This record gives sequence, structure tokens and C-alpha cells, in this order.
Amino acid sequence: QEQLVESGGGSVRARGSLTLSCAISPLPVTRNSVVWFRQVPGKEREGVGLVALNGSTTYVDSVKGRFTISKDVAKNVLYLQMNSLENEDTAMYYCGARHCSLLRCDFWGQGTQVTVSS
Repeated sequence: QEQLVESGGGSVRARGSLTLSCAISPLPVTRNSVVWFRQVPGKEREGVGLVALNGSTTYVDSVKGRFTISKDVAKNVLYLQMNSLENEDTAMYYCGARHCSLLRCDFWGQGTQVTVSS
């Protein structure tokens, strides 16, 4: 059974930066598609960025140029580097793994809260 544990969330001022981490076990990040999602209460879950099996990365338009997904293969950790944060980025952020699209994955974690204030 896959386990995904997010960390790194917190409160940050607008235009600031934050890096989220997602520790994944046991499947290796190099052999699975992975996604970062976010969700605001009362709204649908939104796919932020997807890394496909072939390594290609897709981001939703609202975060292009500001967010970057990367992997630490040795640690089997997925990262989401978030720069130039905006109030609208406030959400619970989740990582997902295996058979992912920007809409869903087979597995996801419990989430980490990001709050951006002016």
C-alpha cells in the first residue's frame, strides 16, 4: 500500500516562497506519475502540476512560471517549490501518485495547509 506524507505547509506573506515535500513509499517516484493537487473548502480539487511517467511536466495556467515540481530520487521525495505566492494560492495541498492525471491519482496523502496573506 502506497503511503504519501506531505509537509512544509504554513503561513506566508504574498510574494513569498514556500517549498512543500511529499515522502512516498514504497513505489519509487521515478516509476510513477505524480501530481500536486490543491483544494479550497467548498471548491473542487484542482490539479496544480503533473509529472508523467516519461518525465514531462504539466502545470495549470495559474501557477506556470511560479511553481516547480522536482524529485529527490535518492530520498524518494517529491517537492513543490512555490514562488511569488498569491492570496489565491491559499489551499490544502495534496500529493498524489500512480496512474495520475491532473484530476486524480490512485493514491494521495493527507495534505498540508498553505495560507497566503497580504
